[in-house]
Amino acid sequence: MTEQSGSHPASGIRPGRGRYKIYLGAAPGVGKTYRMLDEGVRRMSRGTDVVAGFVECHGRQRTEAMVDGLEAVSPTHRAYRGTEFTEFDVEATLARRPQLALVDELAHTNIPGGRNTKRWQDIEELLNAGIEVISTVNIQHLESLNDVVEKITGVPQRETVPDEVVRGADQIELVDMPPEGLQRRMVHGNIYSRERADAALANYFRLGNLTALRQLALLWLAGRVDERLHGYRAEHGIGDLWETRERVVAALTGGPADENLIRRAARIVDRARGGDLLAVHVAHSDGLTHAAPDAFVAQRRLVESLGGTFHWIIGDDIPAALLDFARAHNATQLVLGTSRRGRFNRFLTGHGIGETTIDLSGDIDVHMVTHESPRRSRGRPVGDGPGEEVAEGPVGRAPGGQGVAGSNPVARTSGLPQGRGRFQQ
Repeated sequence: MTEQSGSHPASGIRPGRGRYKIYLGAAPGVGKTYRMLDEGVRRMSRGTDVVAGFVECHGRQRTEAMVDGLEAVSPTHRAYRGTEFTEFDVEATLARRPQLALVDELAHTNIPGGRNTKRWQDIEELLNAGIEVISTVNIQHLESLNDVVEKITGVPQRETVPDEVVRGADQIELVDMPPEGLQRRMVHGNIYSRERADAALANYFRLGNLTALRQLALLWLAGRVDERLHGYRAEHGIGDLWETRERVVAALTGGPADENLIRRAARIVDRARGGDLLAVHVAHSDGLTHAAPDAFVAQRRLVESLGGTFHWIIGDDIPAALLDFARAHNATQLVLGTSRRGRFNRFLTGHGIGETTIDLSGDIDVHMVTHESPRRSRGRPVGDGPGEEVAEGPVGRAPGGQGVAGSNPVARTSGLPQGRGRFQQ
């Protein structure tokens, strides 16, 4: 899986800041460094001026063989607490000024005494000088996932890199390997020495750990791809729905029925196995609302506990505001609450917010979930979707004659407009 932005500049042209590519891995040993070196060798064969700025081979013979075919910048040596360490020589690389520098281990913390505290800061200097850089990092070193990785593996990660540094790369390529294949590589001594293999397999390299780390890497990169896609759609004014990922919007009024609505939307997301939950309340521009502020605090807490995000928007035309929000977030489904209005009341009041939203929904699926019991609002009316008054009286029937009865949430499945827009259970 590769995530990138823009297009590669012509060979030899380096206007302004250098391009930045990162090979991302789920765990040590998946082959990030080897892939970085392999790309360096290929680029060199096509005429690019390439140097190996700093490479951690970890005693792996195949990796060392790849380095032998490249010009290498000599490392600098620094003493720390009685031990001498080799470090990336950023000054020498800047003086050499290659077209492309290969710099391993992005999250590395430099030994005191150099220009920068972290290696990613060294790389920033190269990029700012117009030098293209390829680097590597494992998912466990991302700052936002530090606590998650520790819970999974039981191993604290002391070396981290800010997420925005990795997100800022022009291209991120995932070096993926099934956990079973990585374990076999460990057994064969291709990651650590055979003496260390048994201990590693019993601890950090357990099958469950590797599976969870792989999922973290896939999901993190999928999120970055999604960010770039959102930016592309906005830049090119694309409003049509692209069903690349399930996104479910729950429309909230602040009423007691919203909790069931949120949970229903969360179940839809869960069935999609990899979607997003967005809860939104549309407030009038005059600031009037029927719900107490505490209600929205509790709903936000529930939404976030289910992995979703809470949004508050302003709009006097409720259906238009909801659909504008849904399309701006490339949502695929919209979940609305609805009351049980009788046919006579429908005749008197016309289309409710729910029906109007469906009529205008286009490619977005609309789910209509009934309230458990009719009620009157104390301020701004609520009912058939956010903002419509609930009439007292007997339970009616949905358009087309389908009965709506009982206290369980149901979906009304008739009276659908043409196209994909529809409502579902």
